[in-house]
Amino acid sequence: SDEESMSEGEMEALKEEVEEKKKLIATLRTKPWRMKRRLVHLKEAQEFVERFEGALGKGKGRKWYAYKVMMTKKLIKFKRDFENFKTACIPWERKIKEVESHFGSSVASYFIFLRWMYGLNLVLFGFMFGLVMLPEILMGLPYGSIARKTVPRAEQDTAMDFSVLFDFNGYCKYSFIFYGYYNNDRMVGVLKFRLPLSYLLVGVGIFGYSLMVVVRTMARNSNEGGEGAEEGEFTFSWKMFTSWDYLIGNPETADNKYASITTSFKESIVDEQENQKDENIHLRRFLRVLANFMILCSLGGSGFLIYYVVKRSQDFAEMDNKELSWLEKNEVEFVMSLLGLVCPPLFETIAELEDYHPRIALKWQLGRIFALFLGNLYTFLFALFDEVNAKLEKEKVIKNETIWALNEYYANYSSFHNTTDIPPPNVHPADVVRGPCWETGVGIEFVKLIVSDMQVTYLTILIGDFARAVIVRFLNYCWCWDLEAGFPSYGEFDISGNVLGLVFNQGMIWMGAFYAPGLVGLNVLRLLTSMYYQCWAVMSCNVPHERVFKASRSNNFYMGLLLLVLFLSLLPVVYTIMTLPPSFDCGPFSGQEKMYDVVMETIENDLPAFIGNIFTYATNPGLIMPAVLLMILALYYLNTTSKGYQQANLDLKRKMQMARDEEKNRRNNKDSTNQVMKDLEALLPDRSLAPPPEEEEEPPPEVVVEKVAKSPKTKKKKGEKGEVDLQKEVSLAAENPKGPVTRAPGSRGAPAGNAKGTQPGKERSRGGASK
Repeated sequence: SDEESMSEGEMEALKEEVEEKKKLIATLRTKPWRMKRRLVHLKEAQEFVERFEGALGKGKGRKWYAYKVMMTKKLIKFKRDFENFKTACIPWERKIKEVESHFGSSVASYFIFLRWMYGLNLVLFGFMFGLVMLPEILMGLPYGSIARKTVPRAEQDTAMDFSVLFDFNGYCKYSFIFYGYYNNDRMVGVLKFRLPLSYLLVGVGIFGYSLMVVVRTMARNSNEGGEGAEEGEFTFSWKMFTSWDYLIGNPETADNKYASITTSFKESIVDEQENQKDENIHLRRFLRVLANFMILCSLGGSGFLIYYVVKRSQDFAEMDNKELSWLEKNEVEFVMSLLGLVCPPLFETIAELEDYHPRIALKWQLGRIFALFLGNLYTFLFALFDEVNAKLEKEKVIKNETIWALNEYYANYSSFHNTTDIPPPNVHPADVVRGPCWETGVGIEFVKLIVSDMQVTYLTILIGDFARAVIVRFLNYCWCWDLEAGFPSYGEFDISGNVLGLVFNQGMIWMGAFYAPGLVGLNVLRLLTSMYYQCWAVMSCNVPHERVFKASRSNNFYMGLLLLVLFLSLLPVVYTIMTLPPSFDCGPFSGQEKMYDVVMETIENDLPAFIGNIFTYATNPGLIMPAVLLMILALYYLNTTSKGYQQANLDLKRKMQMARDEEKNRRNNKDSTNQVMKDLEALLPDRSLAPPPEEEEEPPPEVVVEKVAKSPKTKKKKGEKGEVDLQKEVSLAAENPKGPVTRAPGSRGAPAGNAKGTQPGKERSRGGASK
């Protein structure tokens, strides 16, 4: 056949041609061609590849190439199928897409964030369970062997009551969920696992891993969410071509989005007019100062209320539980959850006095809710650490009494039996006098906060959304007014409130995980149930927002809040590790002066001496201060360099914009935007500075080229000093309705001949005929 009779050179040329056609198919999208031309080139290239790629595999010595082609195709198909498989394995992707089609990407952004938080907590739970909880359960002492793993005798009768377990006392308090359960042996099991060191490193490593993940996610969002132009540039173009959310699949949401885009156009038009309106500026300032004063009073009142109820809870802790009501037992959690529900709507009502632009008002609202949650959390911590100090004083008394009782026992036994070989006292673990174990108490408070917050959130959705939707749906036919259009109407999904609640819930997890290792597992279950429960609620009880916003610009804002909460959550844990003494009879650090002493103990006992010297030098203040100064200087240098790069980017954008304008004016036969070129062209009547036309590529024979007369044509006149390009379509050149000029200006009598020998047509001869 023809393929078999081809020479080696012809085969190589054919291979190169096939590769060129493949490259054309891959890069066809980037070609500045019309769609008709693209389709013709694509069809030709695909037919060429299909015809000759198989021919290259025929004949002697060409089977290896055919095999490589076949494997390349299979690899491409495998990669495509694997990407589809990975997409199908993303949890809750279909459920989130369903929410996105009905409510837009703004509501779906919350569920995407919730899924991201679930993944983060799943990894944190893997660290905590695999390196702390599982070694203690498998290799540690069993329940009932020592006092810290045994319920006291006085509490055993009620240790399994539901009310006791619901408050995380009884058997829950003395389980692996909390800090006090873990033993202080340096090594456990046959593997000689260093549990105290692992507990400390995992407790600190949770913050390090979370910081790395949050910063990486923020960097990825910044790279993916880059804007194509500056904020104030091409405002209406961006709104026209990028405002629509193409993932909307619900007619009601589409109508709301259409109205939202229309409203945004109207706002952009009247923004300047609104700014120039005359108003009573003194009244406006007075109302804004009054609103901020009222909000500050609300924040201060909420902080005082939390501090007051925590102090009351300390008094209740000294009383008998049977004398306390359910409200008195759970007063702290109830008040904090109630403040989180009442204060945000109150702030929104007070903010009506300020009359800010909606976007500015939203930022103020988020900042105030953030300040509320943060103030409540730190007020709770300050009051809790007051309780910790009281427990530390009580522990000192119990420790001294225990030491005195042991000394008396040893002295009496030695004098009575006249021996120095004294056995330990035979006391059942349930009867051992023990301290309050302040770390477990702090962990219980955090666990109760998480559980109560989950209960209040679920009840709010059930009553505030589901019951409201049922009333509106079934009573609208027999009511005095339209319940759907008026009060109470269907509820909207509160994106900002839910995301901020999720962020601060994660902050409590980060703080409480050190005192309650099982808290991370409880949070994983909470996030798992929240995904299904809130997806059901938003699909069955809520309606789309009247104004649907795209969520692409808010990703890093929420991540920034999460990063700030991560830093603020780290401070109490570091203060605990470095400053407060651990309990003497519970937890993995009992018997140490400070919690971080386990690291120094490991370095001294298990590592070579020179490593200990390295750590000693590294912790020297004379070395730490220069290192801190060096980091500050490095940050300053990087910040300065970043600003320089930003300015360079702005300059490049301006230059690119000027180049685009120049090219656009050149193509449209308009005046140049370059003033220097204007002046030079005005001085030269022959327009010799006009840029040469760009050569257009020859279209394929199947393409019918229309309006051939409009393509640039160039004729050169010879016999002059220089050669001058005369174009039909050049910038700044006047249009010639009779065709291009082919002779120099002269007398109107005798026509000049054509320099290139091409005779003019009828119109051209008529234009140059003598009179």
